[in-house]
Amino acid sequence: MSVAEFDDIRPYDDEEVGRVVEELIADRAFKPIVKMAFPELTFREIKKKMLGCKTKRDFQENFSCPFLWKIARNCTDGLTLDHSAVEDKTKAYTYVSNHRDIVLDAAFLSILLMKEGMDSVENAVGNNLIISPWIMNVMKLNKSFIVRRSLNLREVKPEAERLSRYIHHTITDKKQSVWIAHREGRAKDADDRTQESVLKMLAMGGKGDVIDRLMALNIVPMSISYEYDPCDHLKAQEIQFVRDIPNYKKFFMNDVNSMVAGIVGYKGHVHIQMAPCLNDELAALDRSLPKTELYRQIAQLIDRHIHRNYRMYPCNYMAHDMLLNKETYPFHYNKEDEYGFDWYIDNQIEKLFMPSKDAPFLRETMLQMYTNLLKNHQAAWEEDGE
Repeated sequence: MSVAEFDDIRPYDDEEVGRVVEELIADRAFKPIVKMAFPELTFREIKKKMLGCKTKRDFQENFSCPFLWKIARNCTDGLTLDHSAVEDKTKAYTYVSNHRDIVLDAAFLSILLMKEGMDSVENAVGNNLIISPWIMNVMKLNKSFIVRRSLNLREVKPEAERLSRYIHHTITDKKQSVWIAHREGRAKDADDRTQESVLKMLAMGGKGDVIDRLMALNIVPMSISYEYDPCDHLKAQEIQFVRDIPNYKKFFMNDVNSMVAGIVGYKGHVHIQMAPCLNDELAALDRSLPKTELYRQIAQLIDRHIHRNYRMYPCNYMAHDMLLNKETYPFHYNKEDEYGFDWYIDNQIEKLFMPSKDAPFLRETMLQMYTNLLKNHQAAWEEDGE
């Protein structure tokens, strides 16, 4: 394996930071963006701070963290992390998590880890989101590595193998933790299920059998819980389009709108919960099983941890009762909560401007999203006999 094979997908090295910062400063498209992020500073002050950044950590501490904590203050009711189940905090881990927001899932994890005095994570980002050079530079300064999308059939397997080699190299050689979503794209209906294709990709690198290769990555299942999903109405809209339009394909601007809504939209409480490293459970699996069955069992293991560790909020219980027109969980909320959530759903639907808008369907779809989280959470606890 040659490290050079990763040059087009890896984050920048610290030695490259100075050059990249100068490119950003000279990029006319970047100037209004950074000014919007830091309106209290003149561009001359921003430029001086940027030129003072000599490492990726410098850039994160001086720009990314302040901006992300500002997002947390303005758009959440609190951002919390519980990583107590991970016993050895000095190891490099592969955090495999459900996917709520295109940009913020890994970003929130990194700033919470840095707050604890730990290192931020490298994180996977699809190249479909890299719509301008400044975005590529900012992503790679924030330790993102690039996942190539829209490949032809001949490219898919070699690229998956290269991505797997890179992740193994990052964990084993660089001793750097990684975040990756458990599926390609977000589950529109919030029914989070790990894609076996992601596990197959992870097991392409390394040595030994499937179990050995996955254990080398120190996989930690991770749950990200948003009280309110700021993109819930956009996801419901896409579900209606899929229902109504034969062979519907979303446009590029759909992802852009979701990125913007995800960043600036209200999220309520946001909590990240880590399960223990999966290695002991992986070691207990029957290695003689057919690979298809082995991957199925591993995906179920990860799902059970993710579902079990969701944080439930009053809106999840209200959505269940509203959807079924029952009062199953009245002790988890009061009438004021119910009126507020009812208004929230209606207000989200009002934001949509679309042909043949089916408001009752959109409402039911959004309620189903919040209900699916509760159903999966309860099923995981019942499966564990608790």
